[in-house]
Amino acid sequence: MIEVLPVTGEQSEMLGAAIALGNRYTKRLGLLTPPAYRKYADDGGLLVALDHGELVGYALFGLPKRSQHVRLVHLCVPEEHRGKGIARLLIAELRRSQSHRLGIRARCRRDYGLSDTWSGLGFVPKGEGLGRGSDKETLDTWWLDHGHDDLFTEAQSDALLVVTVDHTVFSGLRGTGADRAVEESRALEAGWLADLVELAYTPQLLLHVQAVEDREERNHQRAGLSRLRSLAPDTSAVASRQQELTAAVGKEGTGVVIDAGLRARLRYVAETSCAGLQVLVTRDSDLAALADIAWEVARVRVVSPEAVTLHVDELRQAQMYRPADLMGTAFSAAEVEPGSEEGLVAFFDQAGGDGGVGLAERLTSLAQDGVLWRRELLRDGEGRPVALYAWALDGRTLNVPLLRTALHGLEETLARQLLFILKRLGRDRGAQVVRITDAGTSRAAVAAAGPDGFIEDENGFTAFLVDVCGSAEAVSGAARQIAGRVGAVTPVLDARAPAEIASIAERVWWPAKLVDSALPSFIAPVKPRWSTELFDVPAMLVPRDDVLGISREHVYYRSAGHRGESVPARILWYVSEGSAGQQGKMVIGCSRLDEVVIGDPDALFSRFEHLGVYGRSEVRAAADASGRVMALRFSDTELFPVQVTHSRLAALANGLGLGLSLMSLSKIDNALFQAVYEEGHRKT
Repeated sequence: MIEVLPVTGEQSEMLGAAIALGNRYTKRLGLLTPPAYRKYADDGGLLVALDHGELVGYALFGLPKRSQHVRLVHLCVPEEHRGKGIARLLIAELRRSQSHRLGIRARCRRDYGLSDTWSGLGFVPKGEGLGRGSDKETLDTWWLDHGHDDLFTEAQSDALLVVTVDHTVFSGLRGTGADRAVEESRALEAGWLADLVELAYTPQLLLHVQAVEDREERNHQRAGLSRLRSLAPDTSAVASRQQELTAAVGKEGTGVVIDAGLRARLRYVAETSCAGLQVLVTRDSDLAALADIAWEVARVRVVSPEAVTLHVDELRQAQMYRPADLMGTAFSAAEVEPGSEEGLVAFFDQAGGDGGVGLAERLTSLAQDGVLWRRELLRDGEGRPVALYAWALDGRTLNVPLLRTALHGLEETLARQLLFILKRLGRDRGAQVVRITDAGTSRAAVAAAGPDGFIEDENGFTAFLVDVCGSAEAVSGAARQIAGRVGAVTPVLDARAPAEIASIAERVWWPAKLVDSALPSFIAPVKPRWSTELFDVPAMLVPRDDVLGISREHVYYRSAGHRGESVPARILWYVSEGSAGQQGKMVIGCSRLDEVVIGDPDALFSRFEHLGVYGRSEVRAAADASGRVMALRFSDTELFPVQVTHSRLAALANGLGLGLSLMSLSKIDNALFQAVYEEGHRKT
């Protein structure tokens, strides 16, 4: 067993063994006198590796007083003991013993060809210089970061989207390569993108820059690194993620050779993932070919520069709002236990509204005053608190004095889902107003409140629940009456309001439905399998975790043939058939139809995967003979308390003198939508 120990200048035998080993390699290490070794040892700068008492390697290093790094002088392992991980053990102990310093710095001649060795130990290239010898050899500087924040650690980005770039894109940014490559890469630096996209790089890019043969070009590229954000993900996490990616490539059975080039490409993906980002930009066709594996294993989207410039909003949405990930995570909800309030402060005190003590006191006071407040705590699958809210019903108002989300990868998604949960909670209990009065409401919830119809005033946020399916006059009248109770004013909507206006009104005043507007209605047949996946109707044999309810936004795929689809619209969901033990042939609910897109199955899958339950093969299977597929993006689904059977649906259509087609997605009269909606909410 190999052990690593420090050696002082007084341990003459061990010191002599280290000097003897160093003298074997003076052509590589340079001449160092015994007094110099002893000085390093006396200053705490000598570690030795022993194998049953035999010295099999050493690390000699300086500890500069004017800088906070370790200066590695020698890292030496004799040839007969290489390949045993001795150098790695020495570096690991050096990191551990000097963990309070910023990192380890080493310099090595480029012509020694040891780049793979240094990078394998976790070092990244950090520049170069000329040696002092007569041949003026190039010396590469290598750096192993200890992960400490310093004065230059960058704050959280203000850009909508942070993406990493590989060397094919970065070299283009520096003007290297064919005209087309440079043009495509430099499109990422367009002025209009400055506030939208921030470019970042990971250690693998430094390795590729360091490998550029021409010294002038190498330094030219290094000079451009300062224009990008530097990321330093945890090296052990990166190594683990890279192993997962490599294993996935091996399972594909495509005959792909796992060589150094492939490992470097997978390293870009692993580092992007472990840095907490989801978009890697490349012009490398071989890296682009790994896009499926990158997403399935590491949740990283591998895209071209053009995809970023054309779809920046969608990429940002996919990175920040991921209901598909929400569905794949087990959440649990429970009431806050008395006495646990102070333990929650660290998770929910980011908004700065009341300070840690104040938050704990408010939580405690809600359990002690005369109102029966429900204090709800949501935890993720690992038991970490992710959301905290309190509510109570006061007449026709659902009061929410506390609404917090914790810093979490799904925080924005959770915030949007929680706002809809509060609306559903209020509607189910007969409330007409949802009132959020928490001065320290989390930023994610504040950002989501406006688009969701919450009106901000000096006391907080208010949303109106207009539970009317009828004419614009009826809906506007009900909204005006509700608003009057809280001293607010609402607009009056006209009959035949444009579809866009009606859709906004239905979102803001959810669950309102304006049936005399220009907003069209459709009915979509959906097979039981997808109805179960999307809506849990018919219910799964093993009940699905429904703590968060149905995801707010989904995508549904079908063949590409047009049947008069337009957006915005509303859509009824009809379960088209039933198998053994399953119910079928019934309308189960409705949604808002937000987008209809026809295109290549792979392209649409990549665009909407963050929303849905479909796999790539299933999206491909939905394509028609032309090889194209239609994606229907929909949101804010309402499941009907009463399912409308096929016979009842046919009777409603017949009573209105309307035809009915259930073979495919079809447009229906708004009068039929109203009749079905009211039937679905009929009191039993």
